[in-house]
Amino acid sequence: MDIGRKAAAEVVGTFWLVLGGCGSAVLAAAFPEVGIGLLGVSFAFGLTVLTMVYSIGHISGCHLNPAVSVGLWAGGRFEAGELAPYIIAQVVGATIGAGTLYLIASGQAEFTLEDGFAANGYGPKSPGGYGFTACLVAEVVLTAMFLFIILGATDGRAPAGFAGIAIGLALTLIHLIGIPVTNLSVNPARSTGPALFVGGWALAQLWLFWVAPIGGALIAGFGYRALAGDGK
Repeated sequence: MDIGRKAAAEVVGTFWLVLGGCGSAVLAAAFPEVGIGLLGVSFAFGLTVLTMVYSIGHISGCHLNPAVSVGLWAGGRFEAGELAPYIIAQVVGATIGAGTLYLIASGQAEFTLEDGFAANGYGPKSPGGYGFTACLVAEVVLTAMFLFIILGATDGRAPAGFAGIAIGLALTLIHLIGIPVTNLSVNPARSTGPALFVGGWALAQLWLFWVAPIGGALIAGFGYRALAGDGK
């Protein structure tokens, strides 16, 4: 598959991730009487990845996340030459997803970006008021475990056909852990889309949600490769 089609698939997939995951948080999490809450938002993120794995996995590998692309490179599963096109496509898809969500959400008279628009944050902008160190550790560790699961589930020696289920459930699980801490990123593109619309504090804190997930991904990529080999 040529890089243009792979990149286009990543745009579509990351668009769906942000619209589905962040959209559930912005539009449905606290909707009167029938809000889906933290559990529902966590499943929404997991379901976006689960559905895309089986939709575009055969085209681009369904990364949807710069940290995943970097982690797969570190694990010996991805070519360095394709990192830049993938990361650009993922950020573009996330931005389109956030823009689409903004168009929908702003149709309600009471909508305001002051509510956060599902942006990630630490300190005073952490949903649970968690400090910088706690947020840094959470993003590094949860991204590392997410990548470890991805690398294991897609290992050539793993049972075939079930990787999407393991990966989708893993993303659900880490959201259950991390939403109260940072609104959970583990994905620099997912963080960038909403932050571009919120501006201000969200853009000022965005650096953490690039550095920490990529750091965690590198730990997992090199660590899994040392433990299990390439497993292509």
